[in-house]
Formats: sequence, C-alpha cells, structure tokens
Amino acid sequence: MKCPFCGYEKTKVIDSRQSEGKKRRRRECPQCGKRYTTYEVVEKPTLLVIKKGGGFEPFDRSKLIAGIMSACKKRVISPETVEGIVDGIENRLQNEMRTEVTTSELGDNVLTALKDIDLVAYVRFASVYKDFNDLDSFIRIIRELNK
Repeated sequence: MKCPFCGYEKTKVIDSRQSEGKKRRRRECPQCGKRYTTYEVVEKPTLLVIKKGGGFEPFDRSKLIAGIMSACKKRVISPETVEGIVDGIENRLQNEMRTEVTTSELGDNVLTALKDIDLVAYVRFASVYKDFNDLDSFIRIIRELNK
C-alpha cells in the first residue's frame, strides 16, 4: 500500500478489525511517520440474467421482489419473508461467484422457497412463471402438490 502523504511503497499495518462489513486497517508509513486508515471490501461480480430469448439484463432484485409480492397478494406473507427469499437466492449466487443466471433458475429457486411458505402463492407464481394458458396446467400442478 502506497502512503498517500509521501508515496512510500512499504507501509505497515498497525491495527486491523471488522467495521460495518468491511476490513478496517490502520496503517503507518515508516518513512514519514504519518498514519491513515484504509478499508478492504470484497468486490462482488455483476450478476446478469439470461432471458428466455437469449438476451441479457442486469439482475434487479426489486423486479424479483415485485413478482413474488404479486403472487403473495392478499396472503399472510410478510415483506420481510419475501426479502428473505430474494436475499437467500442472491447470497447463494454471490457465494458461488456466479456472473450469469437464467430466468428459469431464478424462477425454480423462488418456487422452491414458496412451496415451503404458502402453496397458494406457489401456484400463483408458477402460473405466471410457467406460463399457464389453460385449466389443465392448474389442475396438474395442484395434483402434484397433493402428492
């Protein structure tokens, strides 16, 4: 780390600790004797969503939250629960250092989470995500849930 005061290349770390999700380091320059603080942050890769048509768009958590909230309308599912679903999906993808995810993978992850929380919301989300266009599609998914 280069000293911001004199430009000397070999500063030393005199204290290191976690601070607000960042690594805070107090440094001292052996040449000029000045001290300063640096913060180390993990750079997260940009996550792109691969659309069904083959196009790409940046991951937008608010769009995913809106889709889930729409399926949960008039259900007893708190906004915190929906945020938790999206946080879980986003954290898993970031921990895997993924840069791309398909819409079908995102939809499958949401369905898996909703299946454990509320079956009505599950069917509503599945009807849009899987593009149900007839009554048989609804009947088939409800029969699967009853098994």
